[in-house]
Amino acid sequence: MRLNDPDAYQTATDIALLAELLDLRGARVLELGCGAAVATRALVEQLGAAEVVATEVDATQLAKNCAITDLPQVRFVVGGAEAIGAPDASFDAVLMFKSLHHVPVAQLDTALAEIHRVLKPGCPACFIEPVYWGEFNALMAMVHEERAEREAAFAALERAVASGRFVLEAQRFVQIPGTIADWDAFAERYLQVSYRPDPIEAERVARIRAAFEQHLTPTGAHFLKPHRIDLLRRQPGLV
Repeated sequence: MRLNDPDAYQTATDIALLAELLDLRGARVLELGCGAAVATRALVEQLGAAEVVATEVDATQLAKNCAITDLPQVRFVVGGAEAIGAPDASFDAVLMFKSLHHVPVAQLDTALAEIHRVLKPGCPACFIEPVYWGEFNALMAMVHEERAEREAAFAALERAVASGRFVLEAQRFVQIPGTIADWDAFAERYLQVSYRPDPIEAERVARIRAAFEQHLTPTGAHFLKPHRIDLLRRQPGLV
């Protein structure tokens, strides 16, 4: 397993790569840390999942998700990966989109044990994580320094494979294209978030804005966002 491989990146969307790696048609899927439910919608509308249980720990975002009315296949619930309120072997797949590194470091091994528990034997667990590398990461590191958390999350995946509970089936590195229209859009998405209780001090906001605006063009700020996809599979017959 590799934490990063600068020579291995392809440019694509995470959903496009998932479609190549996984067949979720008709599957019962658990998505842990669903955020604003963008990927949740794609799991149903693009990848064909029959049922999705999507968890979120942020009460404000969860309330917004529960107000969604056009995803009858999805059930939004409160909860984190370290304590999954579901029976053993009850899901065909578990996915985490950029959320594993948000699990408290001390709870990462517990979270992966829980994912193993709720997966059916032989079924996949897929983790999409931002990579600490590149121009977009340099900008985001000014907002929230996450090197230690991301490295800890990767180390936990390595331990989960080394334990024999999971096997690494595939690993991909992807640059996901993204455009941010202007500073206000960036601030709303990355600074004015409900899970961050304390506002960022004005001086640091000014530095972040100056760095962001260096990327602005007449059509917005265009980024390639580096991510790693780790596709694990629960080993049959192990508890």
